Amino acid sequence: MLNFIEVFDVMEVSPTSGEAIWTGRTGTRTALQRDGFMIDPKASAYCPTDWLDERGYLDVELARRHPRPWSI
Repeated sequence: MLNFIEVFDVMEVSPTSGEAIWTGRTGTRTALQRDGFMIDPKASAYCPTDWLDERGYLDVELARRHPRPWSI
């Protein structure tokens, strides 16, 4: 059985359009709060804890190597 953890995308707001743009980073609540990012509690996903690096962010290359029925 896999251990899953809640993660959130790191978004930036475009100063010209006001549109939210994904930065390419996804992390745990603790990592995002530590690094000064705001969290949208409605925009969470789950990933296996093994896919996180030592800082609490998703290791995208590791996640891409594993087939899964959902998208992160």
